[in-house]
Amino acid sequence: MNNASINSTSTYKSQGLCVRFPPKTHSLGIWDKNEPFTYAVPALEVQMVVIFAITHLLHLPLKRLGIPKLFSEIMAGIILGPTLPKKFRDLTQKLFPIDTQGVISTLTLFGYMLFMFLVGVKTDLGVVRTAGRKAFAVGILGLMVPFMIGSLTTQLLIKHFFGQMDGPQSLFFVSELQATSPFVVVAMLLKDLKILNSELGRLAVSSSLSCEVLSITFAFIMNTTKSYMITQSLASVIQRVGLTICFILVVIIIIKPAMLWVIRQTPEGRPVKDSYIYCIILVILLSGAFSHWIGEFPILGPFILGFAIPDGPPLGSALVDKLDSFVSGLFIPLFMTMTALRVNLKAIRLSGPLSISTIIILIVSFLAKLVACVVPACICRVPFKDALALGLLMSAKGIVQMSFYSFFRDDRIFGEEIFSLLIVSTMVAALFIPLLVKQLYDPSRKYAGYQRRNITESTRNGHEIRVVLCIHRPDNILAFLNLLDASHPSRESPIMVYALHLIELHGRASPLFISHHCHQSNENSYSGDVVYAFSRHERQNQGSVCTQAFTAISPHKLMHEDICNLALNKLASLIILPFHKKWAVDGSIESEDLPLRSLNCKILEMAPCSVGILIDRGLLRGDHLSESSQCVALIFFGGNDDQEALIYAKRMVGKPGIILTVVRFISKTVVDEKENTLDSDTLNDVISFGGGSVVFCGGGGERWARNCIDSPGNEWAELPELGVVGDILASSDLKGRASVFVVQQQKHMVG
Repeated sequence: MNNASINSTSTYKSQGLCVRFPPKTHSLGIWDKNEPFTYAVPALEVQMVVIFAITHLLHLPLKRLGIPKLFSEIMAGIILGPTLPKKFRDLTQKLFPIDTQGVISTLTLFGYMLFMFLVGVKTDLGVVRTAGRKAFAVGILGLMVPFMIGSLTTQLLIKHFFGQMDGPQSLFFVSELQATSPFVVVAMLLKDLKILNSELGRLAVSSSLSCEVLSITFAFIMNTTKSYMITQSLASVIQRVGLTICFILVVIIIIKPAMLWVIRQTPEGRPVKDSYIYCIILVILLSGAFSHWIGEFPILGPFILGFAIPDGPPLGSALVDKLDSFVSGLFIPLFMTMTALRVNLKAIRLSGPLSISTIIILIVSFLAKLVACVVPACICRVPFKDALALGLLMSAKGIVQMSFYSFFRDDRIFGEEIFSLLIVSTMVAALFIPLLVKQLYDPSRKYAGYQRRNITESTRNGHEIRVVLCIHRPDNILAFLNLLDASHPSRESPIMVYALHLIELHGRASPLFISHHCHQSNENSYSGDVVYAFSRHERQNQGSVCTQAFTAISPHKLMHEDICNLALNKLASLIILPFHKKWAVDGSIESEDLPLRSLNCKILEMAPCSVGILIDRGLLRGDHLSESSQCVALIFFGGNDDQEALIYAKRMVGKPGIILTVVRFISKTVVDEKENTLDSDTLNDVISFGGGSVVFCGGGGERWARNCIDSPGNEWAELPELGVVGDILASSDLKGRASVFVVQQQKHMVG
């Protein structure tokens, strides 16, 4: 039986299916004479095992090449589909009989509804409002240019191949889908490439979100147009649009306040009750059923509902913790494979007009989007390679496009030929785009500055010292403030402080970077205590200290991107990091934060300026700096790092009550005469400044230290990132209350 469709060149076969009621779910065991696939649960279990086994076997060698799992999931579906020879097809038909596919398809659709709900929860529409002109231009042009060029190309192809009136109108839907850049697809690809927090990643996320707002509108118009073309009833279309608007109003007026009520009912620091979570899941199902009932895509309701959930703790994080791993690890791979299971490569006739038209539309739309993203990015002074990588990221294909292909196949808009071509194009994009982006974009390259950014250079030029303070725990605040006080800020030599509060990403899809206004109320912000402490410190040091507070919410593995970006953008001379160990009052180690140590090592390796690690043994957390005098000692072996530390110590000398002692180790054999002279000049400059006493200790101390550092057998060092002396002073075996500040001068510079 053939059914009419929007695609006039394709036919659709209807198959009769007998279903037993009540359905048989569980088998009677190994003694049951019936086939196990006549029961729903055993069939579902075997199908899931087969799908995941094939997917992982394919992905195991491919992941070493940097190919995302999406490629393997689609390939697994094609292998299990009708493309293979009859011998293998008979086997897959036994594994996936028609009467059991409805169960797993329903399950995957439910999972995709939960996925789109979580996308709504994690999406921050505020990024669209705060997106710069660069991101806005890339996002809008990246949608409109391929949409217009694709539509024009489609009209020309239909006229050329099919005549003016009887061409397949489904080609217009193909061109419109190629113009979109779904935010979740771009974010997932950036996460796989580990550049989510890079400068390119932030630009791609902002651009895709700007594009997403228009894309949602386009998707709604496309679905409404499709409904009118099928029903030819204007009244039903108006009714559906009205019901959709009513649903949005219900979400705003009823659901959103209800979610805020749930948050108020949850005590601070306590988890959200499971009963609330179950009620929300029920509402998700009802919203999907309502969307399907009014003729929209079933994912529309859950997606809109997700925006009513405040992101972050307690509710947003609770929902993500409960659902995200299960949805992303189980349902989404099944959804991708089951969608690709419907692909029939034998249906593609490469010499036929429909396949030729579809391929031309795909290529033209891709090139149009690439140019539309690259040109405005280059105009905004983005390097060409980065702009090209941005265009590729905006052209990425993923789960959102595949879901639309599947829905349009269900609604008989796409025939088997177009559907198969589109899935293959998604697989090709999943294969090549990540590899090309990796070749074009090196995320560490941008941290190599074009000028010297260190304390020595800033002091020599009479500039203010710009410092980025990285705050992880509340006790870091007082230690940093006391260190700033000891650094003797003044009107003649001010310090510009950028206080960065680092929070691990939890319950969001994309990282968040917040710039706080220190003179406004921040009671409800993520970093209220940080903002208050540093704004108070600025008021107490009016004219000598200027403070700006930020909050960065990102994964631990990508926090170094936030720190380096801020230091680069603010032309900072120094990044100060807290040590990963925390000392108790009695001098013992209270806790150890290994992810923080890993972060510190990354900053030391990639920072665009000098870096200091503050090893606070407890004194800096109290009011000890209010005493009449403090003793500061500097161990000086020579070299760039020690000269940087000496210049910083020189600032401290100007503060009344600071007594500086420099202990210099001199090698018997001068390794570098020029460096030795520079060391002596720097020391003499500190002495003439009126500072402290310099104690010279002969005996080859410098040679001993450098030999230890350069030795390949330096396995005894517990903390090699601190250097030999820093490792000794930070050791738990060293009993003492003195805090230690280890300085590394800027390592990376272009030219």
